[in-house]
Amino acid sequence: MTMMKAFLPALFAAALLAGCSSADTAALEPIPGSITYGGQPRTKLSKSPVGSVVYNQFYNETGQRVEETYILQPDRSLKLVRREVGPDFPD
Repeated sequence: MTMMKAFLPALFAAALLAGCSSADTAALEPIPGSITYGGQPRTKLSKSPVGSVVYNQFYNETGQRVEETYILQPDRSLKLVRREVGPDFPD
């Protein structure tokens, strides 16, 4: 019985962790200044290998620095995978 009491919390924790890792995160939407704002760029990155990382840095309408990371997809489109917004000069 004591072994069962010790086993159940571990089983429950494993189930919770499995549920967390299988949830999809919401896709980032382009904002003004993003490379893909208004659609994919007209020019394709034809010489870059698939999976290449492209960085973009700009200032948003409130003057905050925005850093974005894109990954080149097999169809040569750019997928926005990360965005960090922060002050130009952190404290």
